[in-house]
Amino acid sequence: MTQPPPPPNQPPQQPGFGPPQDPAQQPDPSAAQQQPPQPEQPATPPAQPPAAPAGPDLTKAPEPGYGYPQAPQTPPPAGPPTPAQGPGYGYPQQPPAAGYGYPGQQPGPYGHPTPPAGYGQPGPYGQPQQQPGYGYPHATVPMQPQAQPPGGGRRFNPQVAIIVAAVAAIALIVGGGVMYAAGKDDDKNNSADGGDKGDKGGTDAKGGDDGGTTGGNAGASEKAPDDPASKVLFQVPAPKPPKDSSSIVVAGSWLTDKVYAKSGIAEIVGYDRDKGTKLWTVKLPGPVCEASRHATDDNRTAIVYKPAMPTKSEPQSCTEVAAIDLEAGKELWTKTAKAGTRPISFNNVTVSGDTVAAGSTSGGAAWEIGSGKQLWAPKPSDSCYDSGYGGGPKLVAVRKCGSYSQRQLHIQTIDPKSGKVVTEYKMSEGIEYASVVSTDPLVVAADVGDSAGDGSGISDFFSVDNKTGKLRARISAPGDDYAARCDGITKIEKCSGLAVGQDKLYIATEEHEGTGKYSDTNEIIAFDLATGKQTGQRADAGDGYTLTPLRMDGANVIAYKRPPYDKGGEIVSIDGGSFKQTTLLRNPSTESVRDAETSMLPEYSEILFSDGRLYMSEVFASDYESSRKEYLLIAFGTG
Repeated sequence: MTQPPPPPNQPPQQPGFGPPQDPAQQPDPSAAQQQPPQPEQPATPPAQPPAAPAGPDLTKAPEPGYGYPQAPQTPPPAGPPTPAQGPGYGYPQQPPAAGYGYPGQQPGPYGHPTPPAGYGQPGPYGQPQQQPGYGYPHATVPMQPQAQPPGGGRRFNPQVAIIVAAVAAIALIVGGGVMYAAGKDDDKNNSADGGDKGDKGGTDAKGGDDGGTTGGNAGASEKAPDDPASKVLFQVPAPKPPKDSSSIVVAGSWLTDKVYAKSGIAEIVGYDRDKGTKLWTVKLPGPVCEASRHATDDNRTAIVYKPAMPTKSEPQSCTEVAAIDLEAGKELWTKTAKAGTRPISFNNVTVSGDTVAAGSTSGGAAWEIGSGKQLWAPKPSDSCYDSGYGGGPKLVAVRKCGSYSQRQLHIQTIDPKSGKVVTEYKMSEGIEYASVVSTDPLVVAADVGDSAGDGSGISDFFSVDNKTGKLRARISAPGDDYAARCDGITKIEKCSGLAVGQDKLYIATEEHEGTGKYSDTNEIIAFDLATGKQTGQRADAGDGYTLTPLRMDGANVIAYKRPPYDKGGEIVSIDGGSFKQTTLLRNPSTESVRDAETSMLPEYSEILFSDGRLYMSEVFASDYESSRKEYLLIAFGTG
C-alpha cells in the first residue's frame, strides 16, 4: 500500500502526472499483517502520500480528456522495453517530488487521486480546481458505429473538522455489546452482525460471504467460456464539463440483466449491455456527487447530486439525495435533510434492504427507497454524528463521538428501517477515520495511530462479530506489503484491492520484481477472519501482471489482471478452495485497445464484470485539452 502504481509494465518513458487534487482534503493513511487482537501502537504523524496515476483512452478524433486530466506525453514504444531508469521495472521514471507532477500541490489523502472540489462536498468556494493531467497518449481504436436511439433519528454534532490527529499510545478496546432498548441513544452501550451475499452490480461492486460454504465452486455463477478472447463491444466518448468547471464528477455505474448504467454530466444513462445503444436517460439539474455501489433486488439504487450546475459565483453543495430505478430508467424521488436549519451536504450514500442512507460531517439521514419517506435525520442535541454508512446485506454506521483530539468511532450495525442500533463495536480513542470493507461479515479498515504512512488509509483490519459487537480478530496490514486502500475520510465504502467472503479477507500484495526481465508482479492472499491469520492460500499474478480482487462469486474470487505493456488485461476466477485460476475473459493485445484499457486502473476507475462482460469507466470528466480522444467508458465481451 505504498504509492499507487503507474500504468502496467509500460516500457520506460516520460514520467506521468497525478490526478486532480483538492487541497481542502486531509490525508488519512493505513496498512496490514496477520495477527490476533493486540494493543495499538503510539500514533505517528501522518505521511503525505503522492497522488496516484490513471491512464489512457481510445477511438478517433481528439477530444478533451476524461477521467483524471491527462497531459500529452510521448507514446510508449510497441516493442519490448528497454532498461528502466529509476524504480519499477518497465515503468515510467519517478515524477517530480512535489505532488507527483503537480508543482507545489499537496498530495491527496490515501495516496489516491484527490477528487476535485465538489466530489461529495464543495472545496474552496466550492469550485473544482484544474490540475495538470497525467497518463499516456494512446492510439485510437476503430469501432463500428453504434445506433443511439432517443432516449426516529440518528444523532449528529455540527462542530466537526476533517483533520488528522496525532494521538498518544492507545489501548485496543475489545468491548462487548449491549442492546439498545429504544431508538438511537448515545448514552447507552450496544454491540455489532456479519457475510455479504454480493451485489449484482454497482460502483466498485464487491460481493461477500455466500452463506458459509467451505470453498470450491459453491454458489459461483461465472462460467469459463469456450474461448475467453474478448472484443470491444462499445465505447462512449468522455463528456466535456461546462465552461465554469475544469473537472466534474461522473461517479456511478451499475449492472442489471439488461442494462449497464453509467453517470455522465448531470445525467445517468442506461446502455444496452452488448450494443451500447441508449435505452434511457435520467436528466439531473446538477452533477452527481456520490453514487451507491449497492442496489435492491429489483434494481433500485441511490445517488447524491447538486441542485444545479456549479458556477464560480454559486458552487452548489451536494444536498440532493435521489432514488433511481435502473430497470425503468427513472428518478423515483429526490429528498434533502437539515442539520438544524441548514441543508446537509452529504459525503456518501448507500443502500441496504429498502433503505437509502447518506452520511456527512453534519450527521446522517435515511429514507425508504420506494416512497422516499424519511426514516431518521440528525438532532441538534446529539453529541455524536454518523459520518457515513456501509450498505449491502446489512446497514453499518460509522459514528463519530468526541472532539478530534479525543475521537472515538462507534461501528454500529443498525436496523435499516428504524435506525435502532442492533450491536456496536467501539474502536480505541484516537482513530480518526474508518472504512466499512464488508457489512456481513463485518470488516472495518482503519489507520491506527496514523501508522500506515503510505497513503492507503489502512494499517489494520478489524473483524467484528456483528451479532455480539465483539472483536473477533485484528489483522495488521503493513503498507509495504499490501496494496489495498480505503478512503475513510468521507467515502466510507470506497475501498479497492480487496474482497471479503467465506469468512476470509482476500487482499492484493504490493508489486515486486518478477522473474522476467523488466517485469513486476504480485499476489492475492487470504486471511481467516476468525483467527486473523493467513490461510496459506496464494494466487500468483504471473510475470508482468498485477492481480486486483474485484468481488466474490460464491466461494470464488473474481479478480482483474492488469497486463504488461504488450498484452491485454484479463478477468480470472480464483477457486475459493484450491486457489486455482480460471480465465473468464482476455482482452485484445493490440496497442490501441491496450492503451484504452490501461487508462482505467482498478484503484481509480469503476470496473464491473458479469456474464462474460467487462465494463471499465472513469469517475471524472475534465476540460483538459488533449491531442487524443478520451473516453467515459469501454465495454468488452466474449462470445
